[in-house]
Formats: sequence, C-alpha cells, structure tokens
Amino acid sequence: MQITTKGSGPPLVLIPRLEGRWEYIGPAVDALARSFRVLTFPLCGEPASGLQLDRARGLDNYVSQVARALDEQRIDRAIICGVSFGGVVAVRFAATRPERTAALVLASTPGPAWRLRPRHLLYARAPWLFGPLFVAETPWRLRAEMAAAFPRRRARLRFALSQIGTFVRAPLSLARMAERARIISPLDLAGDCARITAPTLVITGEPHLDHIVPVDSSSAYVRLIPGACGVVLERTGHQGVMTRPEAFADLVRAFVENQRHAAA
Repeated sequence: MQITTKGSGPPLVLIPRLEGRWEYIGPAVDALARSFRVLTFPLCGEPASGLQLDRARGLDNYVSQVARALDEQRIDRAIICGVSFGGVVAVRFAATRPERTAALVLASTPGPAWRLRPRHLLYARAPWLFGPLFVAETPWRLRAEMAAAFPRRRARLRFALSQIGTFVRAPLSLARMAERARIISPLDLAGDCARITAPTLVITGEPHLDHIVPVDSSSAYVRLIPGACGVVLERTGHQGVMTRPEAFADLVRAFVENQRHAAA
C-alpha cells in the first residue's frame, strides 16, 4: 500500500476526496504537516494505491484501508480527517473503530442522507458519455467561490494553473469517481453517527458558496454526532482545504489543542 507521510506531531490520517488522489488536497497536507504527522494515500482502486477495490464491500474498502495505513505505520490511534467523500469514510471508520479514533474532523462532507441529484446520477451511470459535461459545469459551480477566496484575478489564475499541474501529475478517472459516488449515494449514516464517541469537528464553507455539497447537508453531522461542534471556514465553499489551506489547518489545530486541554 502506498502511504505518504509528512510532518511530525500527533498522527493525523487525511482521507482524500472523490478524485481518489491525495495530490488534489496537497496544500492541506502541507499546511497540516506543520503541526501533525500526516498520513495520506491514494484510495483503493486507484492504480497508484496498489490495492484493488472489492465492489461487494462498498465503503468498507476504504475503512479497511485507513486501518491498514495505521497498522503499517505502527500507530494505535490517530486523528481521522476526511475531506468531502473522504469524510464519509471517516464517519464509518470512527463508528466502527472507536478505539483507533482519537478525534474526528469532517470537511465539506456529504450529509448522512446525501443523494446524487437525478442529473448527476445519470452522469455516474455513464461517466464515459456524460463525464465531459460534468467537467464543463465545474467552472460555473466554482465561480463564486473562487472570486471570494481569490479577489484578485491573478491569484485565481495561479490557482487554476496549479490545478492543471496537479491533473498532469495525478490523472484522475471519471469512471472511478462515479463509482465512489454510487457507493455513498444510497447510504444512510445516521446510525453510524450515533455510535461515534470521538470528539468531532465539522467544517463547512459558507452556504452561498458551496454549490457541490449543500452546507445544510454537511451540518447535519453536528446534530447527529454526540458532542460534535461545527465551524465555518470563511470565504470558501467546497474547496476550502485547497483555497485556504492555512486557515483550514488552523481550525484543525485549535480543535485538537482545545480537546487536549479539556482532557488535561
């Protein structure tokens, strides 16, 4: 299994988004590594991961992958942090492996009863046909968020070029992304939420800026996970871990430090 580690400090597992490659949240890895020992990896099914996806196991493929990463690094417990799709994996891991979850952080995570929209369900069923249309919609979905995060046009251009560079280094597969979306679409995680005992932080963007996962959907975890708290990463929508990685890392660090002081 391919595992990338950066930084030192309390161990933190960072689970990637729907793309399946950690490189697409690379700035968050670097920012978190200033305070934590970050472990991340390509999701199983990605050629770079070295692991095959067992379709019969669904979401539990990725839960087992998190556990395997901890085992291979000889870590008993860690902060489990999931971004978007990775947050759904993190919820299931925290519910089923409480003894290995020191804390749980969910960033812009599809809600417990999230469902694909009819149009996107069609895309997911035939990604080779509708994938280009999905990609073509992306600039429209992110337009307002990019303007808020990067008021200057030159900064927006730099960000766009960095994303193109990431795509060149870590090509993504629309088919594998669609498969992951199909895996989580029928799930109801309310039962998993009720079983979580780890301190939990739910991070969202601003409601009018996230046009990928409704903030109300993500915020449901605050109500369903005992003792969970929520915070808004300002001037972001769904891409906050990329557009404002330092601010994202600050929120995680403050949460972990507060939990440590409370325990002391």
